Amino acid sequence: MFVAEFGRGKTLEVQDKIIVVTGGASGIGRAMCERFAKDGAKHVVVADLNGDGAATVAKAVGGTPQRVDVGKESDIVQLIERTESEIGPIDLFCSNAGIGLGKGLDEPDDVWDTIWKVNTMSHIWAARHLVPRMIARGGGYLLNTSSAAGLLTQIGSVTYAVTKHAAVALAEWISITHGRDGIKVSVLCPQAVRTAMTAGGTGVAGVDGMIEPEQAVDTVIEALREERFLVLPHPEVATYIDRKTSDYDRWLHGMRRLQERYLQPDD
Repeated sequence: MFVAEFGRGKTLEVQDKIIVVTGGASGIGRAMCERFAKDGAKHVVVADLNGDGAATVAKAVGGTPQRVDVGKESDIVQLIERTESEIGPIDLFCSNAGIGLGKGLDEPDDVWDTIWKVNTMSHIWAARHLVPRMIARGGGYLLNTSSAAGLLTQIGSVTYAVTKHAAVALAEWISITHGRDGIKVSVLCPQAVRTAMTAGGTGVAGVDGMIEPEQAVDTVIEALREERFLVLPHPEVATYIDRKTSDYDRWLHGMRRLQERYLQPDD
């Protein structure tokens, strides 16, 4: 099934697919769940630390809620096991949950540990336990949510920049290593999206404007259909990547100037 669908140049349509979305109770995750259901997904599993929120979204889309702390490998294992045993093989796993926590190098190790587990290890754990299953049945699709910060950087937060960069690196590695096994990977890298995370202000992430979660998901659907690795709801990010790779030193100089513009002396 998967080799025929994903391995011979055909595109992914979400219709009739079993899809799991972490961080599905709000923001981009909620918009994903709603769009997948609208587009005819066979079943949507709404996973979130906010169990009540997951239940609300699941009820609205005719899916299944599951309370999941993605910072715990055991919770992700349970999510995969329960979905595949009670609903069926997962076609598309959207590892979407993430947090913003910490600022500078002096953050204590417990802050680093928390954001590392949620923003990076959650993707690793999902892949660790799902990729072998997908390979065994001929293929599957992973959509990992990172950030434009994972391609560029996050001014004002080294913890966010590092963990999001690692998420992109993981997605690249999986695509390179298991692409021939029928594993497709896309990585979502938006700038500012109107979610709880940006409620306190966007800072430099809002330089190209704030978009709604539904707009980000429009780009997700397009990327899945094209099996495109980078999902860029803010197309300007592609230009910034080109500038970065064409002249790294010039790009770093420009980022320092951007930092001076957006950060106050006491930040």
